[in-house]
Amino acid sequence: MRTSRVPVGALTALGAGLALFTAAVLLDLRVGRTPMPDWAAEPGWTYAAMGLPQLALGTVVLWHRRRHPLGCAMMTLGLLWVLDGLAQSYVRLAVDGHEALPGLTAVLWFLFRFTAVLPLAAAAILLIFPEGLPRGRARRAGWTSLGLMAAGLVLFVVVPSTHPEIDREVAAAAPGASTDPTSIGTLAPVADEVHALAWVLGVAGFVLALLTVVARYRASRDREREQMRWLAWAVLAMVLLIATSMLVDVTILNNVFLGAALLVGPLAMTIAIVRPDVVSVENLLVRTLVYGGITVVIVLVDILVLALLSATLGDAFGQRQVVVLVLLLAAILYGPLRLRIEAWVRQLVLGERRDPYDVVASLASTLERTDDDGAQLGAVAEAVAAAFGLSWVQVEVDRSAGERLVASRGTRPAEVRSFPVTYRSTTIGRITLPAHGVRNQLTARDEIVLADLVRQAAGAIRASQLSDELQRSRERLVLAREEERRRIRRDLHDGLGPSLSAVVFRLESARLTIGTDPESADVQLTETREVVQEIIKDVRRLVHDLRPPALDDRGLVGALTQLAEHSDTGPTIRVRSDLDGSLPAAVEVAAFRIAAEAMNNTRRHARARTCSVSLTSEADTLVLEIADDGIGIPAEARSGVGLVSLRERAAELGGTIDLRCPPEGGTTVTARLPLHGRAGHE
Repeated sequence: MRTSRVPVGALTALGAGLALFTAAVLLDLRVGRTPMPDWAAEPGWTYAAMGLPQLALGTVVLWHRRRHPLGCAMMTLGLLWVLDGLAQSYVRLAVDGHEALPGLTAVLWFLFRFTAVLPLAAAAILLIFPEGLPRGRARRAGWTSLGLMAAGLVLFVVVPSTHPEIDREVAAAAPGASTDPTSIGTLAPVADEVHALAWVLGVAGFVLALLTVVARYRASRDREREQMRWLAWAVLAMVLLIATSMLVDVTILNNVFLGAALLVGPLAMTIAIVRPDVVSVENLLVRTLVYGGITVVIVLVDILVLALLSATLGDAFGQRQVVVLVLLLAAILYGPLRLRIEAWVRQLVLGERRDPYDVVASLASTLERTDDDGAQLGAVAEAVAAAFGLSWVQVEVDRSAGERLVASRGTRPAEVRSFPVTYRSTTIGRITLPAHGVRNQLTARDEIVLADLVRQAAGAIRASQLSDELQRSRERLVLAREEERRRIRRDLHDGLGPSLSAVVFRLESARLTIGTDPESADVQLTETREVVQEIIKDVRRLVHDLRPPALDDRGLVGALTQLAEHSDTGPTIRVRSDLDGSLPAAVEVAAFRIAAEAMNNTRRHARARTCSVSLTSEADTLVLEIADDGIGIPAEARSGVGLVSLRERAAELGGTIDLRCPPEGGTTVTARLPLHGRAGHE
């Protein structure tokens, strides 16, 4: 969350830091070539320079997150570094001139005593990263650690100096100055013990702060876990840089490595607060571990081999041979070590995603052993979680009857992201993963592995679904056929049968009475005609249920137009078509039934003013679209009986139904029915 207001206080502190650094440089330039004691050997500007990057990073944090505690702490620590360097330069100038400059005692006290607050400031920064002090027990542990370090700092400030040689050097170089203006003389007899206690308190407090940070990391989730990963990488980089500085016996390089070790932490924390996704912390962790591990192994092998050669050959093995041997060992070991260590590190940090064949083969084997959709979906979730080392995975598949099959593994985080599961360009579901975390940042190759897993799973699940749908479709066809036969039998037996029997009875009665009572026979024939007319109506109703006669009389477009015109209520319905030629009978019936059901839904539920029905032909496919300007369908609404019926009618012919609600409003139902050859060519 970036604020639009400029952090004036941070910019002021940064400007003050630059001014103090410039003052340190000018003071160091005034120092001559007088030999300096060890404690004043280094120029002060080198220490002041360490504070400038921290001031700049603190300004960046406060620019993006105003009043963020980490930004304020980094600004404070940066100013302490700059003041420490300025104090060093001021003392060096006093030593060079052998005079007690104004305020020298206070400067010496700040340099030798108060700068011990730097570890306390560093611990405070660790504890408030990334969003302030932790809560609960971790918060109490954090305050306890800071209290222990503060107590150690107080003891260090008031205990008399245990380094009299420094006091003598200061007295000789700057008469009248003192390094112990705040010391308590009565503690002199136990100064060593008090110093030891102060050291123990400081170390114990810092260790407790580190343990609190570790506990916070273990309890972190989602975005906070991703930010803590940056801190983990910074600690790893600091350890490697400090170890390298200990192995390098060149002063300049040693100082460079130590300076980088001190700055990598603030830099990583700034990135974690401002833009944690600017680069992949996953790759940083992996590469740092890989190349750090390679360096450690090669150095250990070099030391072991050189020790064995020295013990065997003694001084006969010269320096040139040592250099050649070290380079040769590095060249021989680098390739195999890099591959093995990288594979191990990626397995540790990222899971099995770097061995996609095994993951895909394992999933294929699992899918072959089960036909149950739920078990297959669970196998997909398990495979994805194992392949990427994820704490939570959810796989969803939409079924034809409006149902949704869901399988998940792990505990759902607060923030997630979804990827579509497609089969032959049709979205049949989705896979959902955590949005944050080192193992959730997918590279291009990772996405290929995920796509292979999902594609394989989609094919298997879709095949299983199609098999189930085919079986259910067969069952529905058999049931529908038997129900239709039962209905026709009932209508014939209960309707037409008795009616025809009545006709026969009346005709026979009229035949018997026509000679003796013509008037009675005429009445009976009239009643018989009425019964026959009712029978004709029943026959027409049966025929209409089997196939609407309007389709044969008017065609599909005419039948739909007639249906729209006979609607007394609801929206104005317009039918348009660019069809040329007749359609297969089954397609005509299905299209008529789908359009009739959709128009009926529009009248009953849509509250629409207009409705359009369009018929077009695309590549041997009839496209039927019914669109209205009504209220649409809520996203959370489940598929009703009407929509399921539409999909079943389309599926019987191998077609599809697409239901969507455009942003501008209304509902659009699109049916695609394969023609499989025109009626005229059948």
